[in-house]
Amino acid sequence: MLAVVTGAGRGFGAALVDCLAGAGWDVVACVRAGAAAGPRGRVRTVVQDVREPVGAELLAAVGERGLDVLVNNAGVGAPGRGLAEVDPQSILHAVDVNVAGPLRLAQALLPRLVAAPAPLIVNVSSRLGSLSAQAAGEFAGRGTSYAYRVSKAAQNMLTIALAQELAGRVRCWAVHPGRLTTAMGGPGADTTPHEAADRLVRLLSSPDQRSPRYLSLDGGDLRW
Repeated sequence: MLAVVTGAGRGFGAALVDCLAGAGWDVVACVRAGAAAGPRGRVRTVVQDVREPVGAELLAAVGERGLDVLVNNAGVGAPGRGLAEVDPQSILHAVDVNVAGPLRLAQALLPRLVAAPAPLIVNVSSRLGSLSAQAAGEFAGRGTSYAYRVSKAAQNMLTIALAQELAGRVRCWAVHPGRLTTAMGGPGADTTPHEAADRLVRLLSSPDQRSPRYLSLDGGDLRW
C-alpha cells in the first residue's frame, strides 16, 4: 500500500507518516523547503510546497505505482481578528494552502490514484468548516479567524466537488482529526497527534464506500 502525505514535517502529518509506516505502508512524506529529504525505511521524504505546482521529485517518488491514499494534511491558519482588523490577504493565503493545495495534488496524482484498486483522497479538514454548525452558532465566541473558517468551508466544498466528479473511481473524505495538542490546536485540546493518526490509519482499512464523507476521528460523521 502506498500513501502520499503533505504537511509531513511536524504535528499530525509527521505522526501519520510514522503510523502508516509502522502499519506496513510505503509513504511519500511531503515537507516544505529546508527540511531533510531522502529515504528512511518505508518513508521517502520529498520537498513539495503545496503552494507550488507538483514537482518532479514527488512524481518520481510515487513512480508508476498505484496510489492508494492521498492525505492533504498541509494547512495554515491565521490569528482571530474582527472585521476592522482582518487582512483580506490572509484569506487568500489560507485558500491557496488549504484549498488550491489539495487541488494541485489531486490533479497531478490522479493518474496514479485511479491505478489503485480502491483509492482515497483524505482532506484534513476541521469541524469549524461546517456551514450548518457555524450557522447554528455552535462555535460562536471561539475567536477563530475568518481565514481559517472560510478556507476550511471551501476545502469541504472541494471534497464534495472531487467526490462528484470522481464518483466510482476515487473516494473523497473530509476528516476532522480531533482537538489536537499541536501548535494549531485550540483551548481544550485533548488528543495527541499520534492518537489521531492511529485512528485514521485504522479507518483507512474500512470498507465504507461513502463518498463524499465528512467525519471526525473522535466522534463519527459531521454535518456539512
